[in-house]
Amino acid sequence: MKPLKSKISITLDSDMIAILKQLAEEDDRSLSQCINLILKNHLRNLNHQKNTTHDL
Repeated sequence: MKPLKSKISITLDSDMIAILKQLAEEDDRSLSQCINLILKNHLRNLNHQKNTTHDL
């Protein structure tokens, strides 16, 4: 079962929107899917870094 999704409203810099739209188009994804994937990967990386640093 797919995770539930919620709608939010955010304000982004125009240049960031242009970059995100380009990335989404290149990957044949919606802007929303692209942003969600980028955030997921970033949070996963932060968690990995936190766990790696904690193990030192």
